[in-house]
Amino acid sequence: MTDTSTTDTVRFSPLSFLEGATAAIPAFGSDLVDFRREMHTDPEVGLYLPRSQARVLEALKGLDLEISLGKAASSVVAVLRGGATQSPVGSRPTVLLRGDMDALPVAEKTGIPFASTNGAMHACGHDLHTAGLIGAARLLSSVRHSLTGDVIFMFQPGEEGHDGARIMLEEGVLNAAGRRPDAAYALHVVSDMPSGVFTTRAGSYMAAFGDLSVKVIGRGGHGSRPFQALDPIQVAAEMLGALQTYITRRFNVFDPVVLSVGQFHGGSASNVIPDSAEFRASVRSFSPGVEARLAQELPDLIRQLASAHQLTADATFTPVMPATVNHDSDAELWGRTARTFFGEHRFVPSPSPRTGSDDFSRVLVEVPGAYGHLGAGSPDIDPMEWAPMHSPRAVFDDSILVDQAQFMAGVALGKLQELEVLG
Repeated sequence: MTDTSTTDTVRFSPLSFLEGATAAIPAFGSDLVDFRREMHTDPEVGLYLPRSQARVLEALKGLDLEISLGKAASSVVAVLRGGATQSPVGSRPTVLLRGDMDALPVAEKTGIPFASTNGAMHACGHDLHTAGLIGAARLLSSVRHSLTGDVIFMFQPGEEGHDGARIMLEEGVLNAAGRRPDAAYALHVVSDMPSGVFTTRAGSYMAAFGDLSVKVIGRGGHGSRPFQALDPIQVAAEMLGALQTYITRRFNVFDPVVLSVGQFHGGSASNVIPDSAEFRASVRSFSPGVEARLAQELPDLIRQLASAHQLTADATFTPVMPATVNHDSDAELWGRTARTFFGEHRFVPSPSPRTGSDDFSRVLVEVPGAYGHLGAGSPDIDPMEWAPMHSPRAVFDDSILVDQAQFMAGVALGKLQELEVLG
């Protein structure tokens, strides 16, 4: 790490604390790598992750944490009580750190020695998220006597399409320490970004996600006499182009919308015009006003197009996930921590939002905080060949785990000391 002890941006000194803590924990880095690779070899998908949960519990043993387990999912919530405050439980400054644990239903094709073979894969790096959060818990536990508040460690299942954050919120993760957190933070590694580079931005950072579901209802007939039918496939195909035109002409390019059709079904034979055709699209946006317009205007457009051809259409827009919106001061703390710990070159502000989604957005709807990314592109692979996340060939550089753990612990320490000054 870069020595920044004379940098005037440091009002507090979590850096020296955590450097000493890291050095004092035997085999800290190698243990995190071993944990990550063991978890990578045995991935689990969805909300029920019994083996992953057991590994986390084993790794947290001896850390003087208050641990509770989820009921509707294999979550783990661990609370670390700071030892440098006399404030009663329920009135202490509190910070939440999240790491997700679930894998994807993808058959791995990386060829690495610890590749999974069970048809699932940690193709989105959640094995690193879990290992990094365990590392942060170990570091902060080792300096517990100096903590001026409490830290909640949120080990979450079901991020990949199962809305695990919502379940943990319903089960009370925000009240695990006796009061709501003052701030919450999460980090996501990236397989096709230079290793060790941190990034985030204030405001909208990740997209809201909605689902547009359409059924076009016509009248079937013989393929040789289309004039006797009301062809739903032709009209549905016209709708696909009309939706893209509508998006580009009705919404501001600087508050963008991304619409992608991922499913299209209709018919059973090449010479038969079916009664109906269906398609579904993912719709991503970055502001509540735009999402509200999409929910109203896209179904209206579909119905009007169907009517113009004397067909009908059932069209439904379902909001799935809110946008990930970073609080200004917490995004600033994120960047400052990365620069202070690792040097100016290790933090690159994101110039624009990212079009992916993460259910940590639900946490940031409830409490302030920040979410960002950490590059983990493999140094052993040509950057032109880096596979993106969710690819069966995605490879992550786990040498970043010590930095990842120090960073997460540093953000928590920095926020607690900011809260002490403000208090």
